[in-house]
Amino acid sequence: MKQQGRAMLSGAQRRAQLRSRIGKGRLVVAPGVFEMISATVADRMGFDALYMTGYGTVASYLGLPDAGLASYADMVNRVQQFASITTTPMICDADTGYGGLLNVMHTVRGYEAAGACAIQIEDQEFPKKCGHMLGRRVIPAELMADKIRVAVETRSDPNLLIIARTDARTTLGLDEALRRAEKYARAGADLLFVESPESVEEMHTIGKTFDLPLVANMVEGGRTPVLTRDELQSLGYGLAIFSATAFLAAGAAFERVYQTIQSQGSTAGSTVPLYPFDQFSNLMGFDWVSSFDQAHAQKD
Repeated sequence: MKQQGRAMLSGAQRRAQLRSRIGKGRLVVAPGVFEMISATVADRMGFDALYMTGYGTVASYLGLPDAGLASYADMVNRVQQFASITTTPMICDADTGYGGLLNVMHTVRGYEAAGACAIQIEDQEFPKKCGHMLGRRVIPAELMADKIRVAVETRSDPNLLIIARTDARTTLGLDEALRRAEKYARAGADLLFVESPESVEEMHTIGKTFDLPLVANMVEGGRTPVLTRDELQSLGYGLAIFSATAFLAAGAAFERVYQTIQSQGSTAGSTVPLYPFDQFSNLMGFDWVSSFDQAHAQKD
C-alpha cells in the first residue's frame, strides 16, 4: 500500500535489471535491510540492489541469533514482505537452503515466487552460524555443488541469480575455500562468495582467481577489512553487501535515545538526531492516506 504513486516493477523485471547491473563489470553496492522501515528507507535511496541480511532479519523478526534457528517459513515470509513494499531488486539470504536437495528446490521456488532477485546459499553444516563467527563447519564440497545444481535447475526465471557462498576460509584455510568456489562455479553459480577473507592480500587472491562476479561482505568489526568502493572494484569484486551496517547503526541509536529518556525522564533538550516526524509519516504513507480520505470523504 505504501507504493501509491510509484512505478512498480514485476519480479521478472527486477531480476533482469539486477542481472544487467551486475553484468556490467562495475561494482554494485547493496546495503543490508532487516525489517520494514529499513527496507522502506533504503528503497528510496537509489541503490542498484538491497540485501536481505539473515543476521539482521532473524534478530529483528525473532529476537534470536543467526544460528540456524529461523525456518524456511520464517524467512520466505520476510522475503515476500520486503519485496511487496520495495521496487529495488532484492538479494536474499537463504542460509543452507534449509536442508537437503529437496529443501533447496522448495526454497528456490518459494523465494522466487516471493520476489527474490538473487538467492544466496552457503555450504555450512546445519545449524549454521553468522559468517564472521568462529567455529563454522562446512558440508562436503560435492554436496554443496549438488545444491547449486539443483538451485540452477529449479529457477523458472533464468535471470534469478544464484550466489554460492563458502564458509571454508575460517576453519579450513583460503586454499580450500578457493577450491570449493571453483567447484561451485562449475556447478552453475552466477556469483561466488568466499566469506570472511582476513586481509587485503587474501581478497586480491580471490579476485584474480575467478572470472565470475565476486561478493564482498563488508561487516564493520568483522573478520574482513572494510574497503572503499574503488578498492573493492580494483580487486575484482562485482557486488559489495553492507549486511550489518544498518542494524548496528540502529542499535546504537536505540541505546542512545533510550539512555536519554532513562537518565533525564524526557527527550526535551536531547541532541540525539531524529527523523522529522512529518517526513517519517509521509515515508510510511500517511500522505496518500490523507489524500484517500479526502477523495472519499462523505459529501453533505
